[in-house]
Amino acid sequence: MTATLPVGASEAVEVRDAATVLLLRDGDDGLEVAMLRRRLDSGFVPGAYVFPGGALDEGDRSPGWAARSAGLDDASASARLALPAGGLAYWVAAVRECFEEAGVLVARHADGRPLIVEGTGAAARFGRHRAGVDEGRVELLDVFAAEDLHLPAGELHYFARWITPEPAPRRYDTRFFVGRAPAGHSLRADGREAVAALWIRPADALARCRAGAFELIRPTEHSLEVLADFADTDAALAAAATARLGMEPPA
Repeated sequence: MTATLPVGASEAVEVRDAATVLLLRDGDDGLEVAMLRRRLDSGFVPGAYVFPGGALDEGDRSPGWAARSAGLDDASASARLALPAGGLAYWVAAVRECFEEAGVLVARHADGRPLIVEGTGAAARFGRHRAGVDEGRVELLDVFAAEDLHLPAGELHYFARWITPEPAPRRYDTRFFVGRAPAGHSLRADGREAVAALWIRPADALARCRAGAFELIRPTEHSLEVLADFADTDAALAAAATARLGMEPPA
């Protein structure tokens, strides 16, 4: 069941910058993507299944990220988004929202090793980090500094842009990214914005949607349609690294 965006008042609604990330992994039957179900009382697409994401905040735009980003600087990130400046903030927001909403932190140690949390004795500490960032008590940049982590921006590929149409009570100008899910992290909904989290094959999500059992908004549905053509994560990311996967919204 494809959800329609709710109709709001007629007055102009601010369009907020936002970022969304599709985390991919290989399951027993092929490529899977991480999805979250939004709360039924949410003010935006309640009950729909979405990818982790949300609006940019001021911390995402901090100049301190320049020293904590690997693979992309702000100039190259901005060029990829056709922006004059500030593009790196979208990559930061995608990682932050994924950590807050899904409990997965896409990060690497200073020596390039991937961050592994589960089974290392660090789960409780990063659980506290997650709560602090989610509640606005701690900036993600401070977590990266304290743990000497780097944002692997070069490993998250930009492939699409969707703008919430009028009329809607909330509108977002959202950049979509795709990347490999890091090992050693458990996918867990935050219980505040999302009430369930799961790994699912894109084709299965689409089948459930068409059976009326899995509510999707059109940008999510279209993303899944494109991903369903790939047998595994390597193939999807190879395409994403060289093109936009045909993910621009249909005319």
